[in-house]
Order: sequence, then C-alpha cells, then structure tokens
Amino acid sequence: MNATLKHVLITAGTTTVLLAGVGTLAAWRGYHHMHDPAEVAAFVTNRVDDALDDLDATPDQRTRIHDVKDRMLASAQKIHQDGDATRQAFLDAWKSPTPDRARLHALVDERADAFRALAHEAVDAGIDVHDTLTVDQRDKVTRKIERHLEH
Repeated sequence: MNATLKHVLITAGTTTVLLAGVGTLAAWRGYHHMHDPAEVAAFVTNRVDDALDDLDATPDQRTRIHDVKDRMLASAQKIHQDGDATRQAFLDAWKSPTPDRARLHALVDERADAFRALAHEAVDAGIDVHDTLTVDQRDKVTRKIERHLEH
C-alpha cells in the first residue's frame, strides 16, 4: 500500500471510526503489511465492533454503522485498485524516451480528485455515524477522541 493511499485511508477511516468510538484506524500504520482486502476488512470490522460494544450500541445502530464502514471500505479499496494502473502508467512513462508530461499531470489530477472525493465521503460517513449515536454515546466518543489527540 503506498504512503499516499495509506494516509488517505487513515484520515478517512479515522474520521469514520473515531466518530463511532474508536481511534483505531490510525493503527493501520502498524498494519501496512495487510494487502488482502478481506484481512483489512476483518481488522476494521473487529475494531468497529469493539467500539460498538463499548458504546452499548443497539442492533439498529450496529447495522447502520456497519453499513457506513462497509461503504468506506469499498471506496478505499477502489481507490487502492485504481492506483495500480496509475503506478504502472508512471513506470511506463519513466521507461519511455519521451514521457507525456500532460498525461502524467492529468493522472496526478485524477488521483487528487479521487482522494478528495474519498475525504468528502468520509466526512459524510462521520456525520452519518454522529447522527446514529445518542448524545451520551457521542460524549463517550468525544472523550476517546480527546484522549487520542493528547498523544
């Protein structure tokens, strides 16, 4: 997983999952060796479930928050897969005697737009989670976030 994708996943994931009560997607930094989407999904699901347990989430809240998590994982996986073609295009350009500067700039713009869209989706996901939780649950999440930010 490249550093840029990892940074976006951490940011997007942290927004979503911190609001669900877990500051653990930042721990993806320690799990950068995971390349299997199923392994990543299992890791994230486990962390979300732990947070939902801590919040005494109702079955309906669990379903709604897992839907948000699944949506974000699918978007992050797509952006990761799209990066394979971009990396190959840059490698091909490097090997070429006359790289197409305009095409490479367009690829950078496409990737930046994709990351921006993912970040906006993460904000929406965070608000969906916020709206799913009760005031007391959000207070618990707030305390976790504040403790996480102190470190």
